[in-house]
Amino acid sequence: MEPDAAALRAAYAECERLARTHYENFPVASRLVPARMRPHVAALYAFARTADDFADEGTRSDAERLRLLDDWQNRLHACVTECAPDDRVFVALGATIRACRLPLSLFDDLLSAFRQDITTHRYDTWTDVLDYCRRSANPVGRLVLRIAGHADGRLDRSSDALCTALQLTNFWQDFERDWQKGRLYVPLDDVTAEGADVQDLDGRRLSEPWRRVLRRVAARTWQSFDAGTEVCDGVRGRLRHELRFTWLGGTRVLERLERIDYDVFTARPALGVADIPVLVSRALFWNVHRERRLAQRGAAATKP
Repeated sequence: MEPDAAALRAAYAECERLARTHYENFPVASRLVPARMRPHVAALYAFARTADDFADEGTRSDAERLRLLDDWQNRLHACVTECAPDDRVFVALGATIRACRLPLSLFDDLLSAFRQDITTHRYDTWTDVLDYCRRSANPVGRLVLRIAGHADGRLDRSSDALCTALQLTNFWQDFERDWQKGRLYVPLDDVTAEGADVQDLDGRRLSEPWRRVLRRVAARTWQSFDAGTEVCDGVRGRLRHELRFTWLGGTRVLERLERIDYDVFTARPALGVADIPVLVSRALFWNVHRERRLAQRGAAATKP
């Protein structure tokens, strides 16, 4: 049964409130997103943000976190056919899933990644890290594309690359914070290859081997950003500008990390008001900036 118009408006308003009141590095349902998409993107965000908080915030036990995520998944599957008027996030999400024909498997992937954050704190290989990104970040991009009316494998693959790059950038940006929680997203085989010592991190010391490790993973992150430009050019209208600003914001953070040689124990790079003119300028001259960045990355890759 579909909710009445007043209940649906209230449900979407609650999702938009959640989107506005949570801090994020990158835009969520901003004014650049087409107006018709904003309620749907806000519903997606409210679902994912709340589930992520279950996995990551507060002092709950692991068992309680997993129980909450199981319940969240049950509500997800129920909301497609049932309307619980007292559960505004799922009233909105159910309407969005039906209206935009969104695949539940992408939401299930997100929840599987949130569960993994509870149970897995180390990653052996880069493949393992990318598999986590495939479920923790990439579904969001694909869902936004579906909300916009795109079902194109080429755009999906580029969106996956962009979302993975953003997730990886957040890992390196939050390297210290994650370590304080006992998590390390840098692959252990890279740590071993560079002769880095995990004990250095306990002393809040970024040794030269650790800098080399972070340079390695950042270089791969740049490659993912490069592959993510196609979706920024492949969509039209305001969504194109939203995706370009998202790409530019992520790469700006990565540039900040390079500038401090990845020493996040000294400072955590983040976007601020001072970055706005730079991002606007780069957005206005998108093609020039993109080609310049690709040339710079290519030159760096060929250095001995």
